[in-house]
Formats: sequence, C-alpha cells, structure tokens
Amino acid sequence: MIIVTANHVAGKRIVRTLGLVRGNTIRARHIGKDIMATFRNIVGGEVTEYTKLLAESREQALDRLVKEAEGLGANAVISLLLQTSMIQGGAAELLAYGTAVVVEDEASSSSDRPDWSTA
Repeated sequence: MIIVTANHVAGKRIVRTLGLVRGNTIRARHIGKDIMATFRNIVGGEVTEYTKLLAESREQALDRLVKEAEGLGANAVISLLLQTSMIQGGAAELLAYGTAVVVEDEASSSSDRPDWSTA
C-alpha cells in the first residue's frame, strides 16, 4: 500500500478515487509512565514513555486506515493527515485520514499516446 501526504504519487496516475478512509485509536496514559515522565520533565530530556506511546498509536491508526482502504479495493492513500485531540484528562485520540485511490504506473497509460516511432 502506497501512503503519501501529497495529493498525487510520483510516477503514478490515479485511475479511480474511492473516498475517505480513516483509522483511529484512543490511548490513556499509565500512572507509572506518568511518574517517569514527570521526573524527566524536571531534569529535562526526551519523555521516551510518551514517545513510545505516540509511536504505537500512530502505527495502530495507520494500520486501521490501510485495512479500510484495502477493503475498498485501493492500492494507495493520498493526502494523508494525522490529527490528535484530547478526549478527557489523560486520554487522547490519534486519527489518520486520507483519500483511498487506485493508481497505476504512468507507463501503463502509454497506449493513450500516439506511437511516433513508426512515423
């Protein structure tokens, strides 16, 4: 599955647009990780507990988006966006969304062009 943030895929042409696809997950913080994150906030540095949590959330949301796109028959998702929102104190949603499309190689459309090699 090709996934891009652009509204096109280089070297490909869109032959069918299938519509909006999305994948989301809602994650809550863990008290043990919050304690470590608070400590890191005091002394400085990356809050690796939250970095890992967000990375896992992003992958899960993308996996769900891909599953929905494949269910529609897509082989690519264009215009991908990721968005987060707070659901309640300590829980946040990560949403991935884009447009499911069917793409083919630009070379596949060469039959639409005149063959000047025999002229």
